[in-house]
Amino acid sequence: MSFPDRLAAVQRMVEERLDHRLAGMGDEPVVQAMRYAVTGGKRLRAFLVLEGAALHGIADHQSLDAAAAIEAMHAYSLVHDDLPCMDDDDMRRGQPTVHVKWDEATAVLAGDALQALAFDLLTHPSGVAERAQLALVAGMAHAAGAMGMVLGQALDIAAETAVTPLTLSEVERLQQGKTGALINWAATAGPVMALADPGPMRRYATALGLAFQIADDILDATGDEAKTGKRVGKDAGAGKATFVSLLGLEGAQSRARALVAEAEAALAGYGDRAAYLVAAARFVIAREM
Repeated sequence: MSFPDRLAAVQRMVEERLDHRLAGMGDEPVVQAMRYAVTGGKRLRAFLVLEGAALHGIADHQSLDAAAAIEAMHAYSLVHDDLPCMDDDDMRRGQPTVHVKWDEATAVLAGDALQALAFDLLTHPSGVAERAQLALVAGMAHAAGAMGMVLGQALDIAAETAVTPLTLSEVERLQQGKTGALINWAATAGPVMALADPGPMRRYATALGLAFQIADDILDATGDEAKTGKRVGKDAGAGKATFVSLLGLEGAQSRARALVAEAEAALAGYGDRAAYLVAAARFVIAREM
């Protein structure tokens, strides 16, 4: 199976799992908004969960709830990130954002409920050791909270009104939280489930997360809104320090390629079994959305 085919298969599996879980929640506006928010997307984080698990002998059916959980958590982060009090975006994945299609209160509540759903999914029996399951829950709480994704978002908001633009190391710290924390959790979920050493996958994820954000910055500067499915040029318009503003376009592209090489090197010990994960790293900087 090719990488695009495997990614498409992951997308279908995760979509079905989330649809099944949401089907029993009724049809209140908040649940409609939840379904809307989890629809579509690359499912890269879910892919990392399933492939990292497969690499450590964990079957798809055992890791699927964890893959769905990270997508629910990611969807929550996007719903809240798009709010007027945050990044104030009106388009996501080529559609109106949740607070535009419904209202701000519904968007806040849908995001809250998606975060709760993520933890609910992680508690489902999966055949892995109970201490591994507990480690997944604790790890997600850390990655999503005030030492991870929330911290990154807080730093991003603070930077908008800062007198002095962020330095490169400060932008990296911000993005390691805002984008990298959930990617790190996703990539290390497999070895955590297998009670194996997460070190190689953590090194892979650290490089991958930064490369992903650099690619996002490049798309914001040069991308086609019809392909990205969201507004472009916002960073420059807001005067935000990004990898592109700090390194220049060519410098940012070069840094992204170097990070992909670092990600690939982290997987060397797995040999050909990591081929899909190597392809994912290359996809991250070649994508148009």
